[in-house]
Amino acid sequence: MAVRKELPEYTVPSLTLKEGGKVAEILQKRLHALNDLALTLKHIHWNVVGPHFIAVHEMIDPQVDAVRGMVDATAERIATLGVPPRGTPGAIVAERTWEDYSLGRASTIAHLGALDEVYQGVIADHRKAAADTEELDTVTNDLLVGHLHDLELFHWFVRAHLESSGGELSTTGATTETGAARKAESAAKKEA
Repeated sequence: MAVRKELPEYTVPSLTLKEGGKVAEILQKRLHALNDLALTLKHIHWNVVGPHFIAVHEMIDPQVDAVRGMVDATAERIATLGVPPRGTPGAIVAERTWEDYSLGRASTIAHLGALDEVYQGVIADHRKAAADTEELDTVTNDLLVGHLHDLELFHWFVRAHLESSGGELSTTGATTETGAARKAESAAKKEA
């Protein structure tokens, strides 16, 4: 007969109310950004025109679906922390720190140039949030790092359309969506 060994008792330290509130605040900002990104991606999906329309149109939809999944996971984590997530359009607009997406109906390359800027901003802020939660809450940190995997992959998909065969990125140096869109279109005309 085998003797059963006692396993060590594992205790996972709980977040204090203050720590949980801080994590929820960090996540709320990410929730707004991800909701905005999902809407922006769908807007681009509807408004791209010109050469490579179908490729870009179809590339965007899986990104929308994945980002919507990130939105849900983020909101559920906020709720798990005991804080009600705010996902209304008014809350997004009132609390966001960025301008609304600036392109309407435009060429695929213009939208991809602008989307390069959008992804750079979302990824940079997501990385900061991941760093801010690394010591505070490993569960939230893991969630954010998982999001970064997909966000960076989608950004690579976008940038593949903006790179020359020599590896030069057409949007280099741009600091706004419209500036990136202009640079991408200009580079595309030079290559044509």
